[in-house]
Amino acid sequence: MSVAPSFRRAYSGRRVLITGGLGFIGSSLARRLVGLGARVTIVDSLIPEYGGNRRNLAGLGRRVNVHIADVRDWPRLPQLVKGQHYLFNLAGQTSHMDSMTDPQTDLDINCRAQLAILEACRVHNPGIRIVFASTRQIYGRPDYLPVDEHHPLRPVDVNGINKIAGESFHLLYARVHGIPATALRLTNTIGPGMRVKDARQTFVGIWIRSLVEGRPFEVWGGAQRRDFTYVDDAVEAFLLAASHPAAVGEVYNLGGPPPVTLQRLAELLVEINRGGRFTVREFPADRRKIDIGDFYADDRRIRRRLGWRPKVDLRTMLARTLAYYRRELKNYV
Repeated sequence: MSVAPSFRRAYSGRRVLITGGLGFIGSSLARRLVGLGARVTIVDSLIPEYGGNRRNLAGLGRRVNVHIADVRDWPRLPQLVKGQHYLFNLAGQTSHMDSMTDPQTDLDINCRAQLAILEACRVHNPGIRIVFASTRQIYGRPDYLPVDEHHPLRPVDVNGINKIAGESFHLLYARVHGIPATALRLTNTIGPGMRVKDARQTFVGIWIRSLVEGRPFEVWGGAQRRDFTYVDDAVEAFLLAASHPAAVGEVYNLGGPPPVTLQRLAELLVEINRGGRFTVREFPADRRKIDIGDFYADDRRIRRRLGWRPKVDLRTMLARTLAYYRRELKNYV
């Protein structure tokens, strides 16, 4: 039996809440769920630094119910979670540097607000199925490669520490309170709708913006190896995790095509763009302190247990993303 019909059975007519739903991954998930017949509600603060963009839902109109709200506004949470069948919890502060210069805000969003969301679910909707967007950043500098789910958690910045707490709250509430929750540890996710205004989500956004605008970009270090997941493949993982009973209480890495060095990634982007320039330079001192070096994930666990497979190769994901921003850049800067 194919995956698509099972997704339709799981989500058609169901009420789905997506926190951070005007952001890159959340909006892509919303589009897919609308196509599956779900009744989608989005919560997003639209704070400029955090990636939400109404353009990400262009064309959906009234098929999505949008609440402009901050997950730090705890009194609003019970009403939002009541009656929902699924919660895809993607609200978060993603900038590693911002977490070091403003750690209290990172703590409020990635830790305290996550606990408040779970408490609202425990009291008002304990049967809600939750998938939490965690991150590979919680591993820190790898002891070995590829990094599997048993690797020590040793983050190099405040963001990673708070994301561990947010993930741990979800798993604790699954074990102790019976709330069916799963955590997905995302690697570098790229695709149409990603933040290109700055590097708060990923450095690749700045590279792509520079290429489209005809400006050179910088590659820091260059020898570090990274893996990348296309946004549609990440969405597939979220849908699988929420609809598969075996995923409750579990953690899974996401990966993608074989890893590449950052210099090779830059060369590939220039090649696909049919032009462009970049320079390789040493890491700035503040960035070097929190760089994790080489990282790529071992995603065999989710492949084996849920049947997830990334389908989009690196060249294709870069080409699609570049093509999107050639058309849409004015709506994202």
